Amino acid sequence: MAFPNVSDIIATTIQSRTKKIADNVTNNNAILKKLSMSGRVKTISGGNQIYEELSFAENSNAGWYSGYDLLPVGASDVLSAAEFDIKQAAVPVVISGLELLQNAGKEQMIDLLEARMGVAEATLSNTIATALYSDGTGSGGKEITGLDLAVPVDPTTGTYGGINRANYTFWRSKVASNASTSATIQADMNSIWADLVRGKDMPDLILMDNNMWELYMASLQAQQRFHQAEVGDLGFPTLKFMGTDVVLDGGIGGGATTKTAYFLNTKYLKYRPHASRNMVPLSPNRRYATNQDAEVQILAWAGNLTSCGAQFQGRLIDSD
Repeated sequence: MAFPNVSDIIATTIQSRTKKIADNVTNNNAILKKLSMSGRVKTISGGNQIYEELSFAENSNAGWYSGYDLLPVGASDVLSAAEFDIKQAAVPVVISGLELLQNAGKEQMIDLLEARMGVAEATLSNTIATALYSDGTGSGGKEITGLDLAVPVDPTTGTYGGINRANYTFWRSKVASNASTSATIQADMNSIWADLVRGKDMPDLILMDNNMWELYMASLQAQQRFHQAEVGDLGFPTLKFMGTDVVLDGGIGGGATTKTAYFLNTKYLKYRPHASRNMVPLSPNRRYATNQDAEVQILAWAGNLTSCGAQFQGRLIDSD
């Protein structure tokens, strides 16, 4: 019997599932789910970089006046833009010639494609989820500029979004490092929280690794204020701190940085996938594996995690 054009079938399958795959990425990650719920998943459509406008200084022309005083009307440069590179990720869906022979029946081929697609989707989703905690240096600098760069251990140095923190103090996130215990962790959290509040502007998501989560849970249990983690609006088991969701992103496959809690104000974060490269087949046309008896299609993504307000993000580190 004639074999179906498997690469075309794979491409068609990816195309038909593109939105579902993209949604699975955002729905299975606490940061991205929060950003999605807040309308901060914004696609890009072109350009060499991703730009995020931000306010870096107050208008120097503002002030008091009386009567016929001359009013300052000179231009005041109050807006700049953070610049982020477009990062790319991909995973191949490969079916060998031998597998074609072994799965010649229609039902067998469908089962094989479903299994192979499921692995590819999960792999790329996990790759992106893990990279959200990166500092962008992985894979030779090709990785997403994640939270380890947005909220670094030392916020006084380094460049993020094209802005040098050593030169612009406004762009520095807040960091606290303490030898936390279950008896002290709430005081430690109070301290970093206070540094991040500006009126009604405050963190709306706290992400913890296993260590910080266990300390916080133990502190609540000791005060008899803890019942159980509830599945809130994000769809993840959560605790609360100052009314804000506290989410564990450790466990199996969790990418959270060790002994770290991120205090995030997602109002100033965005997930920016490319409109034409958001979990799509890299080429809808047939692709062959060079010098191999196999047929290949590529599931691809491009974009980055961006920020227009690094100064509103915080990091609590357990130095013990």
